[in-house]
Amino acid sequence: MLQSLRDKTSGWIATLILGLLIIPFAFVGVNEYATGGSDSAVAKVQAPPTWWSSAPSWWPASMLWQHEDVTQEEFRAAFEQARQQQREALGENFDPRAFETQENKLLVLEQLIDQRVLKLTSRQAGVVISDAAVREAIASEPAFQVDGKFDANRYSLLLSSQIPALTPLEFERQQRDRLQMALIPQGIAESAFITTEKMDRLVKLLGETRDITIAALPLPELDAAEVTDAQIKAWYDGHAADFRQGESVTLEYVEINGAALGDTAVPADEAALRKRYEQEKARFMTGEQRLASHILITVPADADAATQKAAEQKAIALAKQAQQPGADFAALAKANSQDPGSRDTGGDLGWVDRGVMVKPFDDALFSMQAAEIRGPVKTDFGYHVLQLREIKPGQGKSFEEVRDELAREEAESTGERAFNELAGRVVNEVLKNPTALGPAAKVVGLPLQKLGPFSRGTASGIAANPAVLRAAFSDALVQDGTVSDPIEIGPMHSVLIRVLEHTPEKAQPLAQVRDAVVAAIRAERVAKASEAAADAVLARIAKGETLQAIAAADKLQTGQLPGIPRGAPMPSPEINAALFSAQRPAEGKVSAGKALMQDGGYAVFVVDKVNEGDATKITPEQRVQLQQQIVQMEGAAAVESFVATMRKKFKVIRHEDRL
Repeated sequence: MLQSLRDKTSGWIATLILGLLIIPFAFVGVNEYATGGSDSAVAKVQAPPTWWSSAPSWWPASMLWQHEDVTQEEFRAAFEQARQQQREALGENFDPRAFETQENKLLVLEQLIDQRVLKLTSRQAGVVISDAAVREAIASEPAFQVDGKFDANRYSLLLSSQIPALTPLEFERQQRDRLQMALIPQGIAESAFITTEKMDRLVKLLGETRDITIAALPLPELDAAEVTDAQIKAWYDGHAADFRQGESVTLEYVEINGAALGDTAVPADEAALRKRYEQEKARFMTGEQRLASHILITVPADADAATQKAAEQKAIALAKQAQQPGADFAALAKANSQDPGSRDTGGDLGWVDRGVMVKPFDDALFSMQAAEIRGPVKTDFGYHVLQLREIKPGQGKSFEEVRDELAREEAESTGERAFNELAGRVVNEVLKNPTALGPAAKVVGLPLQKLGPFSRGTASGIAANPAVLRAAFSDALVQDGTVSDPIEIGPMHSVLIRVLEHTPEKAQPLAQVRDAVVAAIRAERVAKASEAAADAVLARIAKGETLQAIAAADKLQTGQLPGIPRGAPMPSPEINAALFSAQRPAEGKVSAGKALMQDGGYAVFVVDKVNEGDATKITPEQRVQLQQQIVQMEGAAAVESFVATMRKKFKVIRHEDRL
């Protein structure tokens, strides 16, 4: 039926569909459908229905299209994350003002659009992520683990500390979306490969070296020429983004720090510790382990009854064989097991903890006696024949062995209770007056502190914490003037904040930045003069002069660089890239080029000789490593190409004025 609809979505059929689509608008209102109500998205990605790929994007057919929005809040969170990553990467060299460019904002926006494209693509492809896959992804996240195991309390705490706070259901939905978006790109990336011939060519290319003659040109003199008012105005108008003052806020806050509460510990109550020990004795027990082997006869879950029966009968027969006196279970497993992970070791599974295996397997194994053979046991993998070789009972620690641990935990618990009680009192007071923080601070006896004004790029103190920074510039706090929920910035360390003042991003007046504009104009003049000097030398080389002769005449510093390898930081990464970007010298021709140096001057070079890389000099291990790297790059390029292709099929709307 759907195929018929695809084939006939023109002419009167299409007219009929459009006519039917109009009907709902008579009841709910055209304006609501046409405008979508309040819309603050910074971008929209729209995809036609799979059954009508040629559906027009205009109303009312647009109601059939699937939509994915990038909200302002999502964009701000992503941009802030990018800012923090850049700050960590550059350290003291990070320039907050330089980061606040429209170009950087658009880069982040395009990444978010790509995610929406992948989400729509996966949805249209029918990709479904199971609940089990979501749970496994969450459980394997290191941030939610304690001592290598998933911790439900830590999970809940981290979700509640997000801005805004997330429920487990909301976070699971996010993870499902993430897994759904990643599935197709992952498949594309893993399908990448490289041929042996291409590998050989790349090895030769990457192993290439060059013999270079290079000359450094002196920096031009500092520009002292007049800069007119007209030039200043023209530069200012043409580089307006370079002279903007970022959005800023001023905060008041209350800090709740468990470390500042003093010693809340009380002497340990011996009776209470012993009572707790008895209640929690299982904590101090090492779990029982069982040394097991198995034989697996696999059968697909969707196999017909005959196939299922045949597998079961085979498992029954193997179980009877294994139970015979003198039977060699390991030999039977090697000959018959279809488990590739244990077959070659005679079905050996090693020491197994309770709860590690799937439930039917686990229940059977931990109900067996030592030396017992049991089967068949049915699981999703097929039919198992089990052998229990040895039992290692659990062992417990005495009260005396764990007394100090219990006492320490009790002290920590007392401190946590004091911290939580204080935090609860603050929150209760804030709830009485959500737009004021001072009264709450006064009631609980905590100082009301002030910070700012600061921008996203100049944040310090508590505002340097990413969660605090996101909250400080969030619409909820900026527009409503309300007090935030407690924001965790460390163990037993939280803050509540309120925005006192907010200054939107604005252009800096010319009078304020006039000196910076003049300096920029003169720096550009010097840069152009430096490049012009390099171009003049290249022009002389093109006319037949040698670089050595030019250097001698102009008293330039020259040097010979024999065997410079590709990609080496010699003389610098930038110059090396320029050396290998130059053309190979043709017969009777000279290959010359220029490279910008770190001091702003230029170097002019001539490629004297190109030395081919030798594929035989690379070790097998290096070749495999290089191949893996190239395949990864090829896979990434394939994914990028795929996303670009899907973008052309979808409709992307950007609202750059909302960034």
